Amino acid sequence: MTVYDRSARERACGLFDRGLGHKAAAARLGVPAKAVRKWQQRYRAVGRDALLGMGTHRRYDYGTKVAAASAVVDGGMPKPEAMERFGIASESPLRSWCRLYREGGAEALRPRPKGRPRKEAAPATREEELEREVRRLEAEVAYLKQSIALKAELRSRTGRRP
Repeated sequence: MTVYDRSARERACGLFDRGLGHKAAAARLGVPAKAVRKWQQRYRAVGRDALLGMGTHRRYDYGTKVAAASAVVDGGMPKPEAMERFGIASESPLRSWCRLYREGGAEALRPRPKGRPRKEAAPATREEELEREVRRLEAEVAYLKQSIALKAELRSRTGRRP
């Protein structure tokens, strides 16, 4: 996949402003028509700034996802029109939302927690609780012994009580 720089997309915006279609703009820019068609869709959907800022990922809320997918799947709205109406910058997320919506309805578009699910910790048994308490008390005793040893060492160095 070839990535075109910002200046090519800026020139494309100028051509779109003058009313040229994606094929004519592609011919003038020397860029494949398929790429320029996607640029034009983005330009129409969310404007010049979105086209020039390509490469950044936008996030859409649950309501927008459901409304757009429902309009395309249930309402028969063309994807470019839905992109324009709902301010969706790219066709690929809309396609995946439509697929998910067909498979599982609106519930399939709900946000899911990221990362690995947390392991459910079984409630500690009485024996495990006692072992934990013994380890805590052993650590406390070790701390106190070390504190007493440090005080004794300080006393022996200085010859007086701290």
